[in-house]
Amino acid sequence: MHSSEPPLPRGLLTEDALPRYSQVASELWTEVAANGAKVGDRLPSERALATRYGVSRVTMRAALSDLAERGLVESAAARGWFVARTVAPEPLDGGPGGSPATSGHTVEGFADYAAKHGMTTRSRVLQSTVRPATIDEAETLRVGPGAQLFDMRRLRFLDDLPVVLEHNRLPLALCPALAETDFSRASLFATLRSGEPPQLPRVADYSVEARQADDTERELLEINDATPVLLAHQLAFNQNGRPLELTLAIYRGDRYRFRGSITS
Repeated sequence: MHSSEPPLPRGLLTEDALPRYSQVASELWTEVAANGAKVGDRLPSERALATRYGVSRVTMRAALSDLAERGLVESAAARGWFVARTVAPEPLDGGPGGSPATSGHTVEGFADYAAKHGMTTRSRVLQSTVRPATIDEAETLRVGPGAQLFDMRRLRFLDDLPVVLEHNRLPLALCPALAETDFSRASLFATLRSGEPPQLPRVADYSVEARQADDTERELLEINDATPVLLAHQLAFNQNGRPLELTLAIYRGDRYRFRGSITS
């Protein structure tokens, strides 16, 4: 999870540390979101966008490809680029632990899911700190290496049963209130939504794999048999298409189910 490479000097930890195409992709999606674009809306031509953002067409194409990889825009041969995902005004249904919504329009947190299904939650905070981002984390979250991250590990319960171990990492600059919040009581996503400005988890890259629990996981999740754990890796993006939250969730395999819809 951590890189052995040293962070850059503090004086270099600026937005300029990001690749130019990544900066342009963020600026473009911010504009798309601010204009309330809908699925199917056509973007200006690559040439027009390159002129608008003062970059080459190669850089502009890289920025568009970056957005396409996240499912935000798509290209049609000889027709140009189009919005592939609407910025939804309100959260829609999802799954426990911040899993991607089946609608593809938003991400729902563990507490949101529990409240909707009439279950009680509690959390035991195992670690909560602010620290510099590693090289790998900075690249994934698109911040400067060494930028301040809020780093938290929690054991989370549904109806007093241990369900998941979560490791959350978020750029502190997006929501400084994270460092002052008691997450044994508060909801992470509710804290993000109430930030200034609000941070709305909209979409996520998500993958799940199974393995046997290690000794610490068995103890915390109260596993006394051969029940496996499911590792869910999630990178959530905010309403502007910017990486917001990097999470590793370790679920008891007999207390978690993921549902999704596949569309062409």
